[in-house]
Amino acid sequence: MLKPQWYVRCSTMGKEALDAAGDGKLEIIPKQYSADWRRWLENVHDWCISRQILWGHRIPAWYATLEEDQLKKFGTYIDHWVVASNEEEAREEAEVKFAGKKLLDLSQDPDVLDTWFSSGLFPLSAFGWPDQTEELKAFYPGSVLETGLDILFFWVARMVMLAMKLSDGEVPFSKVYLHPMVRDAHGRKMSKSLGNGIDPLEDFPNGIPECGADALRFALVSYTAQSYNINMDVQRVVCYRQWCNKLWNAVRFAMMKLGDDYKPPVKTMCPETMPFSCRWILSVLNKAVIKTVDSLNGFELADAANTVYSWWQYQFCDVFIEAIKPCFSGENSDRRHAQDTLWVCLETGLRMLHPFMPFVTEELWQRLPSPKGCEREASIMICEYPSPIEKWTDEKVEAEMEMVMATVKTIRALRAAESMERQRNEKLHAFALCGNITTLEIVQSHELEIRTLASLSSFEVVLKGEDRSSQAGSAVVETVNENLKVYLKVDGAAIDPEAEREKMRKKIEEIQNQKEKLEKSMGVSWYEEKVPAHIKEENARKLEKLLQDGIGKTTLAKRFYNKIIENFEEQRVFISNVREKSPGQDGLVNLQKTFITKLFRSAPEIEDVNEKIREKVHEKKILAVLVDV
Repeated sequence: MLKPQWYVRCSTMGKEALDAAGDGKLEIIPKQYSADWRRWLENVHDWCISRQILWGHRIPAWYATLEEDQLKKFGTYIDHWVVASNEEEAREEAEVKFAGKKLLDLSQDPDVLDTWFSSGLFPLSAFGWPDQTEELKAFYPGSVLETGLDILFFWVARMVMLAMKLSDGEVPFSKVYLHPMVRDAHGRKMSKSLGNGIDPLEDFPNGIPECGADALRFALVSYTAQSYNINMDVQRVVCYRQWCNKLWNAVRFAMMKLGDDYKPPVKTMCPETMPFSCRWILSVLNKAVIKTVDSLNGFELADAANTVYSWWQYQFCDVFIEAIKPCFSGENSDRRHAQDTLWVCLETGLRMLHPFMPFVTEELWQRLPSPKGCEREASIMICEYPSPIEKWTDEKVEAEMEMVMATVKTIRALRAAESMERQRNEKLHAFALCGNITTLEIVQSHELEIRTLASLSSFEVVLKGEDRSSQAGSAVVETVNENLKVYLKVDGAAIDPEAEREKMRKKIEEIQNQKEKLEKSMGVSWYEEKVPAHIKEENARKLEKLLQDGIGKTTLAKRFYNKIIENFEEQRVFISNVREKSPGQDGLVNLQKTFITKLFRSAPEIEDVNEKIREKVHEKKILAVLVDV
């Protein structure tokens, strides 16, 4: 049944809200949704705000029935309505409007306001509007509204329109951050009407693993980098729950090493006199703080979360905690420096992580000791967020640590090879071959860190020209960069030469494929004009690294090749003699095939050599191969 409805004329209010975004008073993040804002408000229609349902705010309109009315049915005459805050005010309004006429009845409209109309008043009503409260004066207008992108018009635009109308044109907030939506497996919004929400009894009959609010919160924030539609994976939340356990273990380790009597430093630490690992972790912590703050200010929440995660996981836990363990053995002079740095990293790192994991960081922060004579805040949530400390940044230390970690990772990769399975858990001897004095000095000065992080029994550094690899017995070798190789001494019986050659061949092929793919992407016509500068710089670094890796990986292959070349003359003479004694082509070809098979087994990694040999075999000109190659 059709019946009259209440409408709000939106043309004027819509234009004001549209202009607010155009003038910069209102910023929509991400910026691409500004187009949706314009599309909605440039074509805005009058808004029906009455609903015939049982819940909601009653429409503040009363219908007056007069004695002179021919039809006494509720709502018959459009001009018999009065609008007021309550019935008493409505009666006063009706007496003025219908002065001299007898009022028989005054009844409020049974309809309720549209939910979006009621919620559209939120920026004002939350602070006691229409009363001019202290909260309204202090907190209105707000700064940031965070909501889902699917209700940009239904709620956000209505809030802006109503607030500007009722507060003399003042925008209720300066920024709108639109978060992604959790979708079902088909990319549809989960809703009751579609019946595609998660039913715990049906989807998780054995229960959902307990992950906690922190893990769920961190997972959802990290998902924002994926897209603006989240295909939720519970396993990812489980991984972050396990990471929370790692944070607990890191703090437990720190508390053991700090001891009950430890008092943290009161003043900001000066890294100049500290051990290398301490200077490095403070420098990368400083960079993490800078990047996290910049990302949060730019509403790049996933980048901020990933920066914090990377610092905790890959720099603090994986490297620093392991690197400082020797400082706590015996009467080490660096113990106090290590303790102070450990405390500063934990305290600063927990404050940096707090917005993403509020509960576990609060619990762990409360366990940390406080500096002597300093009044501690009651909670981490009211502490200042970390800010960068300029004197902590040390580019030279970070560059040296990059070389240290590249060396450590290379040694770890050698240990992880299948051929090393028998000696994987043993502490082995290793040495580094440096191509120049600069590399030699860096590696020598950080011998302790490399030995500790790579779990070596000893580590020796030599300069090129003093190559002791030939005297090292059985050793596996890997190239770190163009100026550095590492050798790991092993039990020769444990190495499978065939497996090593196959591994080398696959690695060279992989590097070549990556190189070709990167060169192809960099070779497109629009690359220089359209690709951002930082992406081009990153691609150039990747290409340089692939070229270096390729050179390094072919070094051992070339050694196999050189050994074969040494025997070429002997093979040539042997084949010539056979040819004189047995000029038949069939016998010679069989002999050639035997030799080629031996050659392939000796140096399968030299692809260009193999190709030349294949061509000559096809032409049955083996002697030409021996000369050309």
